[in-house]
Amino acid sequence: MHFKTEVFTAVAAWALSAASLSFYSDCDYIEGGLCPRGDADLQALGKQLSSSAKLYFPGSSGFKDLTTRWSTLAEPKVNVVVVPGTENDVVQTVKFANKKDLPFLTFNGVHGALVSLGKMDHGVGISLSQLNSVKIAQNGKTVTLGGGTMSKKVTDTLWAAGKQTVTGTCECVSVLGPALGGGHGWLQGHHGLVSDQFVSMNVVLADGTLKTIDHNSDLFWAMKGAGHNFGIVTSLTSKIYAIEHSDWAIETITFSGDKVEAVYQAINDYLLKDGAQPAEVINWSYWMNVPDLDANNPVIVLYLIQEGVKAVDSIYTKPFHDIGALAIVPQAGTYKDLAAWTGIALDSPPCQNMGMANPRFPIYLEKYDVAAQKMAWDIYEPAVRGSSPFNFSIFMFEGYSFGGVHAIPSSASAFAFRSENILAAPLINYVPVDQALENKAAALGKQLRNILHEATNRTDIRAYVNYAHGDESTHQLYGDNQQRLLALKKKYDPTGKFSFYAPIE
Repeated sequence: MHFKTEVFTAVAAWALSAASLSFYSDCDYIEGGLCPRGDADLQALGKQLSSSAKLYFPGSSGFKDLTTRWSTLAEPKVNVVVVPGTENDVVQTVKFANKKDLPFLTFNGVHGALVSLGKMDHGVGISLSQLNSVKIAQNGKTVTLGGGTMSKKVTDTLWAAGKQTVTGTCECVSVLGPALGGGHGWLQGHHGLVSDQFVSMNVVLADGTLKTIDHNSDLFWAMKGAGHNFGIVTSLTSKIYAIEHSDWAIETITFSGDKVEAVYQAINDYLLKDGAQPAEVINWSYWMNVPDLDANNPVIVLYLIQEGVKAVDSIYTKPFHDIGALAIVPQAGTYKDLAAWTGIALDSPPCQNMGMANPRFPIYLEKYDVAAQKMAWDIYEPAVRGSSPFNFSIFMFEGYSFGGVHAIPSSASAFAFRSENILAAPLINYVPVDQALENKAAALGKQLRNILHEATNRTDIRAYVNYAHGDESTHQLYGDNQQRLLALKKKYDPTGKFSFYAPIE
């Protein structure tokens, strides 16, 4: 406790002479350019780390770059960031934090937006950004990834080798961030979730030991859906597949709000009914402001995506054309174009850290309740139009192909909600001003989610871990897996070292 109160309140005491350590220490921000020597244990840690490890302190550009998050709501606070150059560097950093009785938090893409992260009010950050290797096995059936590898790098590397696998859809997130919570992706209709591709992984456990785990370990089940609670994955081996179709197509169809009932009835009738949406077809929709199409009101943007074609088949597009659209934009390309088409590429607004709060309020659905969609629209539209502080908000409806997810037994992993077909989530985007605005944003997000939940007639919300607001119950995030997860938590992390991201309680 003395260390925490004395050293962590005096940031300069962390800054060490770069010459005294085998790793880089960016401490030029210290007044006068001097880097005073600090805690002896930190110096000892430096001697145990590899020559490629890095260390950053508050006030340095490196620290800011590594800790600036996509959502500013309830940001975790750290007093030093270690950037491991090897898997053993993660081991040594965790052992150091444990010795000093300090909390630690691992990150890479910094897109986690749960308010539970705000419980981290001091401690050690561990950025896996340097553990970003991609190595395809000689047999062409698996790929081994560093724990901090970003999705775009994996997609591009595999594509160049004629391979692909399920990753998250957004280019600026890591593979493992979404995967540890299950992980939805464009190819899940064929192969299941991102976590369903796991073959084995190296994990640093709460006590600082490095273990290789696979299907023979009881922990492997938990890592596929609740992995944030059990360890730091430093490397991962996953299944990969030969590219079957290089062609992909999309049709972006935009509707005015008065078409909300017709649009979602058509999705129910022509895509979701009797499992009619095949593995190669995906439908997404966003409710959002698009001033070029409607200067005064939000609109409905529907993405119809199809694999293996140069134009989306009219059997899928015609029912929506018949409704009457504000705009229809067809495009053709490859799998690598999907992120840009749907506004989640590296250079798209959602991939920029713009100092905004971005809470989400997810809920899984089997199908759309059209009346509930209309009720939600009638709340959403006036709340985000015009000069509203929430006018950059989006209501997301992700209708991935679901056959590959349904085909895998629920007992195969800790991911709890395989029977669902739609992932919905209002994302209430705003510039944080005060607590009153934060409360108003949370109230809006929860109101919209509750409208959809009440229409399901279920006793509880089913929420996606990676989109969670952070105040959901364990049952809402992990369903009926709660007791099994609690038993594993007691076995592998009895003191709750991993307790900031969607914790099991």
